[in-house]
Amino acid sequence: MWKLIEPKIQIQDKQKIFSDKMLIAMILPLFIEQFFIMLVGVADTLMISYAGEEAVSGVSLDNMFITIFLFVFTALASGGAVVISQYIGKKDFENGQSAAGKLFAIAGIVSFIAMILVSIFNEAILRTLFGSVEPAVMEACVTYLRITAYSFPAIAFYNAGSALYRSMGKTKPIMVISVLSNIINVIGNAIGIFVLKAGVAGVAWPSLIARTVAAIIMIYLCFNSKNEVYLKVKEIIHLEWAMFKRILQIAIPSSFEGGVFQMAKVGLGTITAMFGTSQIAANGIAQSFWSMAALIGVAMGPVFITVVGQTMGAQDPEAADYYMIRLLKMTYIASVTWNGLLILAVPLVMQFYDLAPETKTLVVLLVVIHNVFNAFIFPISSPFANGLRAAGDIRYTVMIAVTSTLVVRVLLSIVFGIWLNLGVIGIALAMVTDWSIRAVFYMKRFKGDRWKAFEVI
Repeated sequence: MWKLIEPKIQIQDKQKIFSDKMLIAMILPLFIEQFFIMLVGVADTLMISYAGEEAVSGVSLDNMFITIFLFVFTALASGGAVVISQYIGKKDFENGQSAAGKLFAIAGIVSFIAMILVSIFNEAILRTLFGSVEPAVMEACVTYLRITAYSFPAIAFYNAGSALYRSMGKTKPIMVISVLSNIINVIGNAIGIFVLKAGVAGVAWPSLIARTVAAIIMIYLCFNSKNEVYLKVKEIIHLEWAMFKRILQIAIPSSFEGGVFQMAKVGLGTITAMFGTSQIAANGIAQSFWSMAALIGVAMGPVFITVVGQTMGAQDPEAADYYMIRLLKMTYIASVTWNGLLILAVPLVMQFYDLAPETKTLVVLLVVIHNVFNAFIFPISSPFANGLRAAGDIRYTVMIAVTSTLVVRVLLSIVFGIWLNLGVIGIALAMVTDWSIRAVFYMKRFKGDRWKAFEVI
C-alpha cells in the first residue's frame, strides 16, 4: 500500500518529519474516535425513532441550526490548530503556549455569548425558520434546542483542547475521551427514551452531560506541563492582540464559511420542511448515515492541518507539497473502501428502524447518492482543502466554498427539489454537485504555487 500512496515528487529523508508510523499513530485514533461518534449518531436516530417521526423530524431540523454554532467553534479550533502547528514546526513552543491560551479565551467568550442568545431567543428563531412544520414537530424542536444550548461552552472548550492535542500529533487521548463521552451519551439516551419515556428531552440531557464531562477532562489534560505546548492561566487572561489576530485571521473566514454553509443548510431545511414529515424523517436519518460515510474525510482533516501546518512552520513548502499528495492518496484508498461497505450495509441496518417502508427506501437512495460522491469527490473538497488552509491560503478556500454553496447548492436545490419536484433527492444532488465544483477549484489551486507563499506566523 505504501507504494500506492508514495508521491511521484520525492524529498530528502530529513524533510520527512512524519514517518509512516507517525502518520498511522495519528490517523488511527482519529478514525476510531470519529467512527464511534458516527456510530453513536446512528444509534441516537435509531432510539429517537421510537419516540415517533415527529421527534426525529424535530431533532433533525434543530441540528441544522445548531450546526451553525458547531461550525463556528470548529473554525475557532482550526484557526488555533494552524497557528499552534506552525509554531511547533518552528520549535517556538513559548509562542505556541500563548496561542493555546488565546484559543481558549476566544472559545469561552464566543460560546457563552451563543449560549445566552439561543437560550433567550430559541423559540422565536425556530418559528421564524421552521414555522410551517406540524405543531408536534415544533414542540420537539423547542425542547431540544433549549437544553442543547447549555452545552455550547463545553463543546467549544473540548474542540479547543482537541485542536491543541492534534497540533502536537497526540490523537489517542482525544479518542479515549470521545469514546467515554459517547458511551455516557448512549446509555443516557437509552434511559431517557426507553425508561423515562422523555422523548427529545431524554436525548438532549444525556448529550449535555456527556459533552460537559468531555470538556472537563480535556481542559485538565491541556494543563499538563509535560506537553510541548500546554495551557497556562496567565496566557488565557493575558491580552496579546497580535496572537489573537493570528488566530482570528484564520478562524473568522472559516467561521464565515461555516456560517454561510450552515445557514444555507437551514434554508434548505426550510425547503425540506415543505416536503412532509416522511421526507423530513428520511432526510434526518440519511444525514446520520452521511456523517458515518464522511468518517474518513473528517478524520483526515485534522491530519492535513497538523502535517502541513508543521511543515510550513518549518519553512519547508516542498515537504508540505509532498505530504499533501501522500495524505490525499491515503484518504482516497480508505474513503472508497469505507463508502462501498456502507452502501452494502445500510439496507440491512434500515430493517431495525421503526419507520414506514417508503421512508426506509428513500433513506437508502439518499445514502447511495451521497456515498458515491463522498468516496471520489469529498476527499478533495474537504480534508485536502484543510491542507491549503493550514498553509495560510484561507481567503481563496473560503471564497470558493461560499460561492459554491450559494450559487450551486442553494440554487440547484430549488431547481431540483421544488421545480423538478425531486424533493430531498434533489437537495442531495445539489449537494454533491457543490462538492464537485469545489474539488475542481481546489485542485487547480494546489497545482499552482501561490498557496505556498502565505505567512501565518
